[in-house]
Amino acid sequence: MAVLGASGLIGEALCNFLLSQDYEVVPVARRFTPVQTDAWRGRWMRYSLVDADTASLSAFLAGTKADVVVNCVGALQDAPGASASNANRDFVERLVEALQTSEERSPLLIHISIPGLPEDDRTEFSLGKRAAEAAIRRSALSYVILHPGFVVAQAAFGGSALMRSLAVVPFDLPDEVAERPFAVTDARDIGRTVAFLLDQSTTGRSTWQASWDMMEDEPRTVGEVLARLSARLAGPRRRVELPHWMLITAGVAGDAVSRLGWRPPVRSTALSEMRRGVTGDATSWRAATGLVPLSGPATLDTIAATVQERWFARLYLLKAFIFGILVTFWIVSGGIAVSVAFDAAVEILTDRGFARSPAEIVTVATSLMDIAIGVLIANRRTCRIGLLAGIGLSIVYMLGAALITPGLWIDPLGALVKTGPAIVLMMVGLAVIEDR
Repeated sequence: MAVLGASGLIGEALCNFLLSQDYEVVPVARRFTPVQTDAWRGRWMRYSLVDADTASLSAFLAGTKADVVVNCVGALQDAPGASASNANRDFVERLVEALQTSEERSPLLIHISIPGLPEDDRTEFSLGKRAAEAAIRRSALSYVILHPGFVVAQAAFGGSALMRSLAVVPFDLPDEVAERPFAVTDARDIGRTVAFLLDQSTTGRSTWQASWDMMEDEPRTVGEVLARLSARLAGPRRRVELPHWMLITAGVAGDAVSRLGWRPPVRSTALSEMRRGVTGDATSWRAATGLVPLSGPATLDTIAATVQERWFARLYLLKAFIFGILVTFWIVSGGIAVSVAFDAAVEILTDRGFARSPAEIVTVATSLMDIAIGVLIANRRTCRIGLLAGIGLSIVYMLGAALITPGLWIDPLGALVKTGPAIVLMMVGLAVIEDR
């Protein structure tokens, strides 16, 4: 079995479940975390799936020798150099064509999609997912399309991480969002379903043309799911309802920073899908597989409530503030020194014996370095470099001041003393930078 998009939330949970049940699994993704490469040592295959053309994809899949292909590839919104429509629709069309042109018997395709009615699709995300389903149905492939609800796994990423974080802060979502239906799916139920289909294929049944909703029988609301998570993670009992404009602002901000390579959980598409709700009818899935979904409360209770989980939940929303304040700190401090406070900055050096010209050069150079560090931190791909550079430059500033301008250490405003906490904050940024 080949699991495409194995590094994501569902793909990772699926691979871990199937491997724990002694199935032969080939995890496939463009990149893996160090933890994943260690856990799946000797099994995983790196491959840029969404960038591959049909011929290359066909050759790659043939090399996996998989009887079943599970597609977990998807993207909520566009990112720099990555189109959501390519991942959600175009890639699936190429995948279908690649499987159909296989010289051997085409494997069973299991496609992870989204629940809901097509007439309710409004976002590019949902429209792309639905177009991918249509492409699969038009094909001659044997396929099963799965529509899970809000997937809960031991790992936390994107929406699941956001829900855990919201559960431990003293704020409630606006009623417009909190009252929407929000059916939950245990990631292990996806694993059991895939295992059932794999067993069926090895015992003689190889032809499927099915689409199944798979989620709890009694869907809760968003507010009820949050309340259950809050109880699980020892969240606050008293909460203040957030005004709707704050959610809209957060969505706009999320869209903006996503252009810098970040993947914030609060984006306009995520909010639109949450307002739509998560509903479905799992009757056909239960009838076909004989499986019974784990209830929402029981699923949420499988989330570990250890101190590290509570730490993560509390830090997750703070992550945006950590990086935001560091970007602001470096860019603004550099901008001030090279503009409105330029003369004052130069005088710090000239008062200590520096000639005017060298002092100006040093001031401009250090200011531009400050701004560059802020820009590096703002960009997801260069953030780690920016943090390390910021720590290094801050230490140089402190040592340089001790040698050249030791009087600044006893400045009433504590300009140099405050550099220490800034270094610590950048170290915190390095500690929480990973998304997976």
